[in-house]
Amino acid sequence: MALQFASTANRTVLARRHQNRLDQASAEADYRSRFRTWERIATVRNNPMRVLDTDGELFFSPELVPALSHPLLAQAEPHVRETVLVHRLYEYLKFTIDLEQSAVIPVTGHISRGMSGLDLPEPMRLDAFKIVTDEAWHAQFTYEILRGVRDRTRIAPALPDTPTFTAELARIHEELPSEIRGLDEMLFAIVSETLISSILDELPQDKRLPEGVRDMVADHAVDEAKHHSYFSTLLRFLWPAMTRKERELAGPYIPQLIFAFLEPDYTSTALGLGAAGLGSQEVEQIMSDVYSREKVVDDVRRGAAPTLQYFVEAGALEHGATLEAFQESGLIA
Repeated sequence: MALQFASTANRTVLARRHQNRLDQASAEADYRSRFRTWERIATVRNNPMRVLDTDGELFFSPELVPALSHPLLAQAEPHVRETVLVHRLYEYLKFTIDLEQSAVIPVTGHISRGMSGLDLPEPMRLDAFKIVTDEAWHAQFTYEILRGVRDRTRIAPALPDTPTFTAELARIHEELPSEIRGLDEMLFAIVSETLISSILDELPQDKRLPEGVRDMVADHAVDEAKHHSYFSTLLRFLWPAMTRKERELAGPYIPQLIFAFLEPDYTSTALGLGAAGLGSQEVEQIMSDVYSREKVVDDVRRGAAPTLQYFVEAGALEHGATLEAFQESGLIA
C-alpha cells in the first residue's frame, strides 16, 4: 500500500511504500485515547473567554525574560522594564497563534480527513477533529488576550509580521529532498506538541500577573496535556510506516525542527527592546551577552528532553546520519 502525505505548504502528495502495516483491530488496541472525556473537560466546551481586567502588577514573569537580568536593564526605569515584559507577552501570544494555525491545525486537519497517508485507528482520526477544535479555540482566546493587553497598556506590539520559526520551517521545507517533502510538517507538529513549555507551568502560578492571562495559559495547559500524549503516539505510528530511505533522509532534519521551535526569536526580542526605548547599540549588547550560542544550545537541549526521548524510543537515532546530526547540533553528547 502506498503511504501518502499531503504537504500543507504546496499540496504535493508523496507516494511511499507502507511497511509494517498494522491491521485496524491491532492499531486500535495500541491507541489509548486521552479524549474520552473531552466533552466534559475540554476548555472550549466548559471555560469562558478569559477577560483582561485591571488586576496584576506585571504582564510576564521577569524570571522568564533573560534580558531583564542584564546590567543595562536591571536598573532601568520601571516603565522600560514594564514595556519589555509587555512585549515578551506579545511575543508569546503571537507565537502561540501562529503555531496553532499554521503548524498544528493543518496537520491534524489532514489526519482527521484521512489524508495523512497513515493507517491510523479510527479513534485517532476522531481525536484529531477534537484537537483541531482545541487549537482553533487556543488561537482565538490568545488573540483576545493580546487585544486586551494592547487596549489596557496602550503599548503597540512591536513584532515581526511572522515569528522566525515560520521562516525557518519554510527554509527546511525547501531544503528537503523532494521525495520526503511534506514529512517535515508532520514531524514539526510532533516536535512542537511533545515539548513541555515552562511557560504553561509557571505563568499560571505567578500571582503578579493579571488573572485573565493566568487563566488563559492554564486553559491552554489543560488541553495540551492531552495533545502531548496524542502526538507522542502519532510518532509511534509514523516512524515504522516510513521506508528506511525516508527515515535516513528525514532524520537529520529533526534537530533543526527542534531548534526552530525552542530557539529564541532574536528578531522579536530585539524589536521589543527597541520599543522599550533602548538604542541600537544597547540592544546589540544585550542580545550578544544574553544569547550566547553556548547558552542557547544548553537551554534547547534541556527543553528538548521529552521529545528527544520519544525519537530515541521510535528508533530514529539508530541511523548514523541522524545520530550525527543530533550530536553536531549539541542536543546530545
